[in-house]
Amino acid sequence: MSSQAPLTNGSQVASSHPVVQLPRPNPGLYTTKDHRIYSAPSPDLQLGPNDCVVHMRGNGICGSDLHFWKAGAIGTCIVEDDYILGHEGAGEILHVGANVSHLKPGDRVAVEPGVPCENCHHCTTGQYNLCEDVAFSGVWPYHGSIRRYHVHRAKYLHKIPATMSYTDGALLEPLSVVMHGFERSPLRLGQPALVCGAGPIGLIALAAAKASGAFPLVITDVDAARLAFAKKFVPECEVFQIPMTALPVENAAGIRAVFLEKLESDEPPVVYECTGVQSSVHTAAYACKRGGEVMVIGVGRAIMDGLPFMHLSLAEIDLKFINRYHHSWPFATRLLQSGYLDLKPLVTHTFTLEEAVTALETCADSTKPSVKIHIRND
Repeated sequence: MSSQAPLTNGSQVASSHPVVQLPRPNPGLYTTKDHRIYSAPSPDLQLGPNDCVVHMRGNGICGSDLHFWKAGAIGTCIVEDDYILGHEGAGEILHVGANVSHLKPGDRVAVEPGVPCENCHHCTTGQYNLCEDVAFSGVWPYHGSIRRYHVHRAKYLHKIPATMSYTDGALLEPLSVVMHGFERSPLRLGQPALVCGAGPIGLIALAAAKASGAFPLVITDVDAARLAFAKKFVPECEVFQIPMTALPVENAAGIRAVFLEKLESDEPPVVYECTGVQSSVHTAAYACKRGGEVMVIGVGRAIMDGLPFMHLSLAEIDLKFINRYHHSWPFATRLLQSGYLDLKPLVTHTFTLEEAVTALETCADSTKPSVKIHIRND
């Protein structure tokens, strides 16, 4: 089913697939069950007939990488042994399996990190993002792509044009997350929209909302520096800094006042919640227009308390969620290729593969503000 065998005690399970001889060492960025990170050689890569080996030219660090390092889990995905992080990547085909005909060495590709079983109900009806037997790069027990060479199922490698950089290619994964949220909760031209959270996903959602013709746009965060970045990234937006001491209902009243009084607009019928923080989800629920939708894109705690159930019920507000994405890479590629979206300004820091530990530490260090950190591998 998977492009790579799952791990046993940190090593890949033996298989009959041939081991690939690589031209250079293959270091990877590991995390552990006891919340350490380190760089070490990747296990041997075994090339199946439907797989490719990709020389990873660029990788992005995602908030989920930090979650797996710091918390050791996201929901039911639990780190049980040492493994390699990373699922936002692009690179160049090095080797192709015997059954692969649509790709060849030298092709430039972006990695769609999830490889579903392709046999269950959700896979056969097109919702393969809901497959419960998915092998997802960078989620234990599957090694991720923050390494020099990565083996992956060819079907989930997508060609990118020569006009796109590997930085763009690595941004297709977080863009796909946002696109799936917009697919489930679309915007209309001239419709007000609220984005909660000015992290990478929130900023991509803000840019996507602008490209969708939504107006006015408001984005929230607790961090003034993040909001200043958002204003520079999408000058048409208004920003609202969330007071740390206020209640969600009070914050929502302030947000609604921005729409109603400052912008002389309607309340937002669509809210994209991009933090996963419990208080922010509650704020989004109270800020949304009656009859509207709150689309939770952010990843949060396994159990959330105090959901304003009766407010959502009486206001007929739909609370919706996403699980990753499906069939999005061609659309995301065209968005960046066309120039409708330019996400490169989000990449505020770049490190080499040899500096991958420092890159992850920087991403987690609030004293070293960053938006999106990429790891390049020349």
